[in-house]
Amino acid sequence: MINGVLWILFLVAFAVQLIYILFIFSRLAFFKTKESPISTESKTEGVTVVIAAHNEKENLKKLIPILCNQDYPNFDIMIINDRSFDGTRSLLEKMMARYPQIRTVTVKYTPDHVTSKKYALTLGIKVAKHDVLLLTDADCIPTSDQWIKQMTAPVREQGKTFALGYSPYETDRGFLNKWIQFETLWTAILYFSFALWKAPFMGVGRNLCYRRSFFMEKKAFKDLWQITCGDDDLFINKYATGKNTALVISPDSITISKPKSTWKQFFIQKKRHFYAGKFYRARDKNKIGFYTSTHLLFWIVGICLMIFLAIEGKWEQFAGILGIITVRSMMLTWIFTAARRNLQGIRKVFWPIFYDFIYLGYFWIIGTIGYRSKTVKWK
Repeated sequence: MINGVLWILFLVAFAVQLIYILFIFSRLAFFKTKESPISTESKTEGVTVVIAAHNEKENLKKLIPILCNQDYPNFDIMIINDRSFDGTRSLLEKMMARYPQIRTVTVKYTPDHVTSKKYALTLGIKVAKHDVLLLTDADCIPTSDQWIKQMTAPVREQGKTFALGYSPYETDRGFLNKWIQFETLWTAILYFSFALWKAPFMGVGRNLCYRRSFFMEKKAFKDLWQITCGDDDLFINKYATGKNTALVISPDSITISKPKSTWKQFFIQKKRHFYAGKFYRARDKNKIGFYTSTHLLFWIVGICLMIFLAIEGKWEQFAGILGIITVRSMMLTWIFTAARRNLQGIRKVFWPIFYDFIYLGYFWIIGTIGYRSKTVKWK
């Protein structure tokens, strides 16, 4: 009787997982870039790259020359110096003398009723020179001089409000870095696949484009001011639709970020991300929650079944369970491999089956802590 119930639960969970993998996540795996005609007018529309920086002197020293060498005819760089005390201001003064594209705004304090990064971004965006905004972070490096051109193309040429990009982390040694690579790719598979399904629910501020006029029309971060994080994913979650949002999927359109070097730093960062998730629209939480719930059910029930069947010596059924787990694992490996190839031009992935299992504890423990947190900090 117990085995029968477990079999039903296991097969139902597997069926749901199969639907997600084949009909949603495969959209990114099968994605093929379509060339679109470029008008003469769109070639010259101005772009403002927006960066909020708090004590980012060393990162800006590396980033600014790379940004200024982008292959795009009409852009400037707005750097918001958010309460920095590490010499950022003097660096920006020197850089402005060398690079005419740079403009700055200095934030000396943050009002009590708003959060620091949203306030800094709002001040910078209000005085941005151009209507097309391309946002990134000070510790992000574009992988190509075509970054501005590619990331802004859907907004400039196709009339889209949002263009969502990918921003992986630098590769390094150690299990922490491998986990960060996996978790970042998995997050991208989620939000890219749902966006390709015409149901966008988030983006990342490390690589994001939208129009200043839309931002001002919506009164900046109205209704989001009190939420410490979410200047990127919550803004997208609130306003992005299948019609006004496009994806930019190309190795030339990504920015590479610096990963956290300790588990403590990583958990603080992810706690902030999960905290933002509680403010997603109900339908988006349900879509993600349905997958993660059946993911948990699949593994727990599958392991319990294998234990019971091994005790009873039912090795044929044991092999059946193992076979189903293997099939799902092979499909996930294919999804991860194809997704990374499309996003980064890299085929290698790190043992998706192993990290998929570890993700259970990570999501339900760290996710619950972040979701239940009352507040988090940016910097």
